[in-house]
Amino acid sequence: MLADDHTILLEAFRKLLEPHFEVVGTVSDGRALLETAPQLKPDVIIVDIGMPLMNGLEAASRLKELIPAVKLIFLTMNEDPDLAVEAIRRGASGYLLKSSAASELIRAIQMSLKAKSYITPKIARGMQRAFINNPGPRARAKTLTPRQREVVQLLAEGKSMKEVADVLNVTPRTVAFHKYRIMEELSLKTTADLIQFAIKSRILVT
Repeated sequence: MLADDHTILLEAFRKLLEPHFEVVGTVSDGRALLETAPQLKPDVIIVDIGMPLMNGLEAASRLKELIPAVKLIFLTMNEDPDLAVEAIRRGASGYLLKSSAASELIRAIQMSLKAKSYITPKIARGMQRAFINNPGPRARAKTLTPRQREVVQLLAEGKSMKEVADVLNVTPRTVAFHKYRIMEELSLKTTADLIQFAIKSRILVT
């Protein structure tokens, strides 16, 4: 299964992989991935990190709870080794860059199906340094509930209260309540503070 918010890339990945594997579905945001994957039950999910509505890291963490056996391979433009370490900590079997060779992606899938991991050499050394410098899990929004993290990402993406409410299928008043509680708990004063927090805690990933 493929998850990426760029339609052209999704189609390119599908054409690349179909001669070797069965592609059971494609989605373009994290919420759609979370809703669709448990129904399709893929063996492997190729997922981007920076996706709208719910980022790939958050969606992947929840999917590992719903489908523990699924293999997750992150395919992203983000070269931050700290982010790669975080992805592995959340259960990823692989981490590749979109600048990686096509053969690397096929190899990563094959290795994941054998219960092995694959990290692109372009980032592996940086990951080793990042892990040595920060051996514990990255401090992230541990005080926030999953629903609060959803609200934070959607607001940080620039959506209005009503738009967030429509995505989450709740009332704008409920969204406003969540925002108030989040700002209070984290001692944030402005929307800019909220966006900065979302980026630092890996809730909003570009």
